[in-house]
Amino acid sequence: MTITSLDYFTSLVQQANDVPLFEAALAIAQDAYPKLDFDAPQNELDRFANTLRQRLPTNASAIQKLRLLNHFFYQELGFALNVNNYYDADNSYLQRVIAKRRGIPISLALVYMELAQQLGVAVKGVSFPGHFLMKLTIPSGDIMIDPANGVSLSREQLEERLEPYLASGNNAERVSLATYLQVAHPHDILVRMLRNLKSIFQQNREWQRLLGVQQRLLILLPDDAEERRDRGLAYAQLDNPQAALDDLENYLAHRPQAADAEQLQQQAGQLREACRRLN
Repeated sequence: MTITSLDYFTSLVQQANDVPLFEAALAIAQDAYPKLDFDAPQNELDRFANTLRQRLPTNASAIQKLRLLNHFFYQELGFALNVNNYYDADNSYLQRVIAKRRGIPISLALVYMELAQQLGVAVKGVSFPGHFLMKLTIPSGDIMIDPANGVSLSREQLEERLEPYLASGNNAERVSLATYLQVAHPHDILVRMLRNLKSIFQQNREWQRLLGVQQRLLILLPDDAEERRDRGLAYAQLDNPQAALDDLENYLAHRPQAADAEQLQQQAGQLREACRRLN
């Protein structure tokens, strides 16, 4: 039996409490790179980690390890934001991020966190609004790290970054900063990565690549009506009217009062007609 890339991704994320995050994130690239060699990027990170271990003093503290990792990752290896081509899909494909040393905050964070884990430093991801962050918890408190450059962020800086995303003029809806600094579940990190790609492919009208992203999103979010709707719209663009109709009818059954329901009812009628013509 042939194992597809979607089957493999499903196998990685099916155990919610034991997701190999780096491998699952790397597997997202299989749609764009079907012959992806999983061993090559992992071997490169192993090589980086071995270099760092040789430099660490005996019984180094978490802070010492973090400082060494920061210098090595950002200064020596030169990992940084891809400011010249920020919306390139390759910025979300970890093997390309490792090869080019360029990415976006969430992909840089995943490479950084994998290296930190190999050093025994529990750096975790934080799905902060607008800009993914990392967190290291030590006895004296939490260190919040910007994966774009490794800089530690103060409470004031975090509040300033959060302000544009808070509900304005309604204090009842304002939530404490700590709520936004919780460690993200691997599923949430993968969803955020996929939605970054989704935005790119929608903008560029790359329907086949969008469909691959939607398939993975629905593996992670099987009950999300909006994601199923968007898969249906991708199917429609790819001239697969039956699959499109199934997804749009599912959405309309769950969201009959949605703002787009009338428009989608009309599209569903057109899809039914297309299905009859095919039969």
